Amino acid sequence: MTTPNSTLRAVRMALLLSQDEFARTLREDGERAGEPNNASKRLVQRWEDGSTGAPQPLYARALERVTGMPIAALGFPSPVLARVADDGHGGHDLQDSPVGIPAGTATAPQATPRGNYSGVWLSTYEYVSSGRGNEVFTGKHYVVLLQHGNRITGRSLPNASLNPNSPLTLDLQLDGSTVTGTWTEQTATEGYYRGARYFGALQMLVEPTGRRMAGKWVGFGKEFDVNTGPWELRLMDTSTSKATLDAYNRLPD
Repeated sequence: MTTPNSTLRAVRMALLLSQDEFARTLREDGERAGEPNNASKRLVQRWEDGSTGAPQPLYARALERVTGMPIAALGFPSPVLARVADDGHGGHDLQDSPVGIPAGTATAPQATPRGNYSGVWLSTYEYVSSGRGNEVFTGKHYVVLLQHGNRITGRSLPNASLNPNSPLTLDLQLDGSTVTGTWTEQTATEGYYRGARYFGALQMLVEPTGRRMAGKWVGFGKEFDVNTGPWELRLMDTSTSKATLDAYNRLPD
């Protein structure tokens, strides 16, 4: 019996793309990257219903570029591929390596997650604008978190930013009750920051209920200083169904 890939389906729906539109986006990306592919609606269906397991490397790379997420976080198993690696003695060896992990890379054992944090969350952070008299502002987004093992990735819904057209992405690692990772926000071209891209680090603690994460962000300011501020994620709904994503694809309250 096959297992449906609900993670990939949730990511596609978060992008507000039908299966046919998703396939077309993959083909267009392949053309731009110089790696043409034959992605079709039927192929996307087979990925999502589980009848086709891990995608071929050509499609894996396209999926990563289109979604902005590593293939390991898209609900696929980690197939083993043969890779050629330097043997350290002037030659090369044929080694087995999971997709997305370079051959010879050591991976440390990971702690078991306390729960699954996939769902729709309200992201809220505060920052000081030095160009506006050091006034404190609040950024809010409804984000879809998807958990794969100890990895949590997040992406804001298209119309769910307090600052319009400012998409937010999160790439987090779960270790017990601690969440650590990076954030990236592309500000609106018509907004105060004129399309600037900001990024930094983030660390939060998960409450025992599993319904709230709170901590601090760190990032660089335009004056080449290091800034920080509070950041909170509050669970709104554990579902990632189309109906739920549609319901939260709006400005946060």
